[in-house]
Amino acid sequence: MTRDPDQYLAGLRDGRALFLDGQRVADVTTDPAFAGAVATARGFYAQQRANPALMTFRSPDSGGDVNLSWSLPKTLAEFQARRHAMEAWAELTCGMIGRSPDHVASTFVGFMMGLDVYQANDPKRAGALADYFRHIRDRDLYLSYVIVNPQADKSKSASGQPGRDLVARVVDEDSHGITIRGAKMLATSGAMADEMMVSGFAALQPGDEAHAFTAAVPMNAKGLKMLSRRSYAAAATSEFDYPLSSRFDESDSVVVFEDVKIPWDRVFVLKDLRMAQAQWHETRAHVMQNHQCIVRLAVKLRFLLGLAHKVAEVNGLLNFPQTRETLGLLAAKASNIEALVLAMEAKGENYKGYWVPDRALLVTAQVVAQTTYPEFIEAIRGLSGGGLIMVPSSARDFDGGEVESLILASQRSPATDSEGRVKTMKLVWDAIGSEFASRHLQYEMFYSGASFVTRGNSYRFHDWAGPKAMVDGLMGSYGLPREKAAAE
Repeated sequence: MTRDPDQYLAGLRDGRALFLDGQRVADVTTDPAFAGAVATARGFYAQQRANPALMTFRSPDSGGDVNLSWSLPKTLAEFQARRHAMEAWAELTCGMIGRSPDHVASTFVGFMMGLDVYQANDPKRAGALADYFRHIRDRDLYLSYVIVNPQADKSKSASGQPGRDLVARVVDEDSHGITIRGAKMLATSGAMADEMMVSGFAALQPGDEAHAFTAAVPMNAKGLKMLSRRSYAAAATSEFDYPLSSRFDESDSVVVFEDVKIPWDRVFVLKDLRMAQAQWHETRAHVMQNHQCIVRLAVKLRFLLGLAHKVAEVNGLLNFPQTRETLGLLAAKASNIEALVLAMEAKGENYKGYWVPDRALLVTAQVVAQTTYPEFIEAIRGLSGGGLIMVPSSARDFDGGEVESLILASQRSPATDSEGRVKTMKLVWDAIGSEFASRHLQYEMFYSGASFVTRGNSYRFHDWAGPKAMVDGLMGSYGLPREKAAAE
């Protein structure tokens, strides 16, 4: 039997220290700032329980059914089945929850594919990783992670930041485990996760050894405190007014570790500068986690494409040539991302017995995605025009009386009634113009790193031998006219 959705909810009432608006949140399952997203997360487990053939596989250890995101596929067909399960979860949220349970699960799958990298470095830490993977997989846990350092002085290394305890570091070790102190960001979906991985992605320098660790903690660990950003769900006046914000605001938090004790069986990398990078790039963790991201984005773009078409219908623009040009361009861009997903899978490599996506095409998709999403938002703005700001203030304006009569007189469309027009524009605003929408624009542009990072990876993983050989081959086939004459 798959994970029980109600048991998942009960597990979130664990006393975790989450702060919002100067107050500690008593219960994330009922607090207006988090309840909508938590209910959506419960829906993940309800959906897979209702569709086990599509979304689950049998754990080789426990024998229970768990989500396919925990599987280590050995063939292209197995990998594609895993992707279909990811698409099903993404479709549940129109791709709006970026850190659904399959994201960090994919990270750990990538770690496990390269378990020998850990074993060669430290057999004890490798053993801890393998045991922990079985623990989270067989319980089908929801994990968040924090792998980015708080922004301060980017010209300095982790250990050189102002305030010795700004960036999370190991401050003590004993026979029971390690103690960490400092901060990390951003615990996306941390409010509704069971546990959290603490690590780092940025390259570290000699002297940063205390910051070079990877470990896992439950969300209610003593001394672990989350400081949430502003809640867009709490500000939503109704589901009609904010259909996305009210349900899919997954939250992001800065996490502060105040001498958090982590036992040795949850420590996977310890004060090791080389392994801090090797865990991402000598395994396939970076590839697997970002494959999940691109699959989710493909679903999200499909939703935005449908929304763009809906706006054109509601505004009576669908038969204008320039509108069809815009929609055709968006369709091509959405199809491009989907094509890259299929291509990176089909061109995948056999990595130590496992099937993984082609890295060059994966980073190609990341580079393209960082400009594609803003282009979608801008295009939908153009199709919407002033209609986005002429909508009534809230659902309460549909009062059955005078105000509603004014709405009926002023909100018209060739494709729907007055309520349908307002409903469409409210959805569009929440997708492209609200605080929720602005956060998503920022997220899609930067979650995989700054553009110089993704483009640098594209350069690093591209096979330059073929293109260079073509150039050299052509140049070798001719020379100066005098060389040809001398040869004759």
